[in-house]
Amino acid sequence: MVTRILVIEDNLETRTLYKDWLAQAGFEPLLAATGAEGVRFLYNYRPVLILLDLMLPGMDGWETCRRIREACDIPIIIVSGKNDKSDIVRGFELGADDYITKPLDHRELVARIRAVLQRNKNKQTDEPSIFSCNGLRVDLRTHIVSVEGRKVKLSPTEFRLLSYLARNQEKVIGHKELLLRVWGPAYINEREYIKLHILYLRRKIEEDPKNPKYILTERGIGYRLTAEP
Repeated sequence: MVTRILVIEDNLETRTLYKDWLAQAGFEPLLAATGAEGVRFLYNYRPVLILLDLMLPGMDGWETCRRIREACDIPIIIVSGKNDKSDIVRGFELGADDYITKPLDHRELVARIRAVLQRNKNKQTDEPSIFSCNGLRVDLRTHIVSVEGRKVKLSPTEFRLLSYLARNQEKVIGHKELLLRVWGPAYINEREYIKLHILYLRRKIEEDPKNPKYILTERGIGYRLTAEP
């Protein structure tokens, strides 16, 4: 099976470097110099993951990310020299699965790619496909989430986080377990990821995000999804 990675990066030297790294790791690199070219390659070649730079000519990386995410749930890793927290938050809000700041080590890049691909695998299980309680409904097969009958659009990472909490209803899930199960072993110390995505989830599913009734915080331990009214 071809594991094709689409690289959208305007710098020729960087594109060539990524091409070599990906090929050495057993991936098939597909290279695009602009956002528009990248979107076209996405439809024509069906890659399994996208590495996306932000500082692109014409249609920048933000707009490219938005268009890709509107079209499909393909994993997106932003690789950028922009390292302000506001930029990282914006990337996740647009639906990116990970955000890596430049300069980066090739081993880290490959590890992040493998982690994102691993957690995006669709696994068939015998568990119940629908979690429903107190107005919240999560369909684990169709990825449809609704609150009081209103559909809620989640990013792939947000859905993985919510579905893992739903599968473990009423169980307190520690920070490290969530990082391992939702993001992968390369992210075991990235507690900021959980805080950001719990915040995003609460904004989307809670009537009052500051006083949540679904996702509860167990201070110093982790989070749990409760069915109690």
